[in-house]
Amino acid sequence: MSEYHNPVLLLPSIDALVLDPDGTYADATFGGGGHSREILSRLSPKGRLLAFDRDEDALAQAPDDPRFTLIHNNFRFIHNYTLLHAPEGLDGILADLGVSSHQFDTADRGFSFRFPNAPLDMRMNVQGGKTASDIVNSYTQEELERIFRLYGELGNARRVAQLIAAARLAAPILTTDDLDRAIAAALPSFAQHKFLAKVYQALRIEVNEEMRALEKFLSGAAASLKPGGRLAVITYHSLEDRMVKNFIRSGNVGGDESKDSFGWSDAPLQAVNRKPVLPDESEIAFNTRARSAKLRIAEKL
Repeated sequence: MSEYHNPVLLLPSIDALVLDPDGTYADATFGGGGHSREILSRLSPKGRLLAFDRDEDALAQAPDDPRFTLIHNNFRFIHNYTLLHAPEGLDGILADLGVSSHQFDTADRGFSFRFPNAPLDMRMNVQGGKTASDIVNSYTQEELERIFRLYGELGNARRVAQLIAAARLAAPILTTDDLDRAIAAALPSFAQHKFLAKVYQALRIEVNEEMRALEKFLSGAAASLKPGGRLAVITYHSLEDRMVKNFIRSGNVGGDESKDSFGWSDAPLQAVNRKPVLPDESEIAFNTRARSAKLRIAEKL
């Protein structure tokens, strides 16, 4: 399991989540199964766990346990499958957002600029959908600027989009090397790896429709929880963390609070931890990818 993915904030997330060993839980982002195995270790023979993953590679990590059901689909559909498998509702839902170590470390998946001449794919479900190469070669310059500004938070998003639009006139941008060469003139003189990480992040989010999937998941999770059930979400960048924080506070990812006629908030959840739980120094030393992680926990009202 650790070769596939090192689960981040493992004990803090499961300690906060599993309060009833006889309950029914969901791991919305199965990955290497680290969080799922910890949840199963806390459950009685009556407990149950549903897990979701759209990546074909993750299916091989499934534990052989009669209490466990792995659903090969996007977590945005969590409420549909809850109605099918647990119509009484869920006692807790975990989501560890982002990309697994396995996906980052597999060159031909194209998630990382660390691998030279790797195909620009970035799909979490390789069975279909557009690739990162499709995006950089077919989106208009204005559309590229939008995703680099919105999802990569790049101050020079327009310059990056212009360089890509110019480079693809000479030849299609098909590999990590092609993309890195195309935008080389926009790289800052310092922290170039951090800049490239933002470029690749923006493309990955667009390829996998991550923000739209997260919004759908959050509303579905709130609808799927029993009263008193808990939602634990681990985020890795400011965009998704802001969406989760807003949803917990207001019931929508935009943060627009609405109240009923008595002045009470219409939000279905309330925060358990006012500030996010962060990994400690020992976890970051063991797994550097944990350094940006934040855990937010909420309870269904």
